[in-house]
Amino acid sequence: MITRAEFESAKKRAADMLANAGVVVNRHEIEQMEVADFGLSELEQSGAQIITLVDTGRIAVKLLVMLPGQTEPEHSHPKIDEYAGKEETVRCEWGELYLYGPGQPTPNPVGRPPEHRRHTYTVWHEHILHPGNQVTFEPDTPHWFQGGPEGCVFWSFSTKVTDRADRFTDPDIRRETVVTDE
Repeated sequence: MITRAEFESAKKRAADMLANAGVVVNRHEIEQMEVADFGLSELEQSGAQIITLVDTGRIAVKLLVMLPGQTEPEHSHPKIDEYAGKEETVRCEWGELYLYGPGQPTPNPVGRPPEHRRHTYTVWHEHILHPGNQVTFEPDTPHWFQGGPEGCVFWSFSTKVTDRADRFTDPDIRRETVVTDE
């Protein structure tokens, strides 16, 4: 749960970062931006600002903004019935993105998930993405990411969006953000 003030502040900061990155988005896209706190009520630590630009049922394009140090918790995109799960390519546009997935754990990773949730992070193979760098994850592959010191703007290109079915390793996560007017 986040307050209306937190929600509006995150949208404003994300819009400013997009402008600084030179990424053109229209007013309607900013208004429709999702501010996700993953039900953890700690948006500055665990969250993401997401604009869905394309979602046709076959392909999707999202623009994500991570505030400095903000983490999108570890998750995977599982198989759903006949659908193999979402394949996703993450491409950095601006800033620095710390991206983690399966593979040999990095001995001294730069990214730091919230300490009180660290036990829910299981993959530690580090990719540090700068503008123009990208990584692709096959369906049902656990991964997580964190914005660098100035934050990050990045693209997500994928097969169809199935966010509500994402599998998070942290059992406390809820995909729906609740905004209160308090």
